[in-house]
Amino acid sequence: MSPLLRVRDLCVDFSTADGTVRAVDRVSLDVMPGRMLGIVGESGSGKSALWLGVLGLLSHNGRVSAGTAHYLDTDLLAASETARAQLRGKDVAMIFQDPVAALNPIRRIGKQIAEAIRVHENVSAATARQRTLQTLKDVGIRNPDLVAQQYPHELSGGMCQRVMIGMAIACRPKLLVADEPSTALDVTIQAQIINLLSELKVRLGMAIVLITHDLGVIAAAADEVAVMYSGRLVERSETVALFGKPAHPYTKALLDALPQPGARDRRLGSIPGQIPGASERLPGCRFEPRCAQAIPRCAVEEPVAHLDADGRFSLCHLAGALPAEAPR
Repeated sequence: MSPLLRVRDLCVDFSTADGTVRAVDRVSLDVMPGRMLGIVGESGSGKSALWLGVLGLLSHNGRVSAGTAHYLDTDLLAASETARAQLRGKDVAMIFQDPVAALNPIRRIGKQIAEAIRVHENVSAATARQRTLQTLKDVGIRNPDLVAQQYPHELSGGMCQRVMIGMAIACRPKLLVADEPSTALDVTIQAQIINLLSELKVRLGMAIVLITHDLGVIAAAADEVAVMYSGRLVERSETVALFGKPAHPYTKALLDALPQPGARDRRLGSIPGQIPGASERLPGCRFEPRCAQAIPRCAVEEPVAHLDADGRFSLCHLAGALPAEAPR
């Protein structure tokens, strides 16, 4: 099966008052049809910047400085802004972190979803309205006629998130990028949103990229996991394999900090220090100052990407045996 999206050696730079900083550094990954890829890592690891760069949604001071990104046969980085705009929403859609801020506060919910449909498809206003109501039903909203007439401020955070998901899937995209879709929600609503994404993946056959810092969400929903640290991809694996036996010390440290059901006497792990700033570039492994397993080589030599016998990717001197140019 061919990847729906292929990203190779992607770099994202931002211009700041202190000079140019690199937020994403040589990241390579594939997104396969009908599967959910979880992207995890601490704040500042480059998770969101990677996908904003791929989709051409970076702020004015950001740019993709190197690498390639292909959606099927389309070169996303070489395509014109018009071509990318036509692709976004129809074939590739994104759910942003703050649904209330992403929705237009002075337009009714139904008008916003209908507009997304009519921008990409040549349908009448009546057809767009009918599809809007069906889309609201698809994302679990029980009173679509009422909600379509409401404004964003009249809805709860969970309802706004469902509306954003509905707007994203209204044109039945093949790839959905969900950036922290459940961060500001309580645990019950969070579970409902993640279950909804999993259901849509199966029912509509979409590929989903789920960006989050919550490993519990990843464990429940993702088929594969990509772990990022300080702008680099440090591990990629099937979800079950990663949680069963992490290959990178950073992944292991993240899992050690995750509460375990029933383990009341277990002390949660913690990672000392903090993630390096985007302008900091260490000569060796970027995780070395915080790594409990570091050896002298880690401080002076940048690790080389490796694949193990099962195809698991890891960027660590102590993991893997087979060198690789990119994860597969």
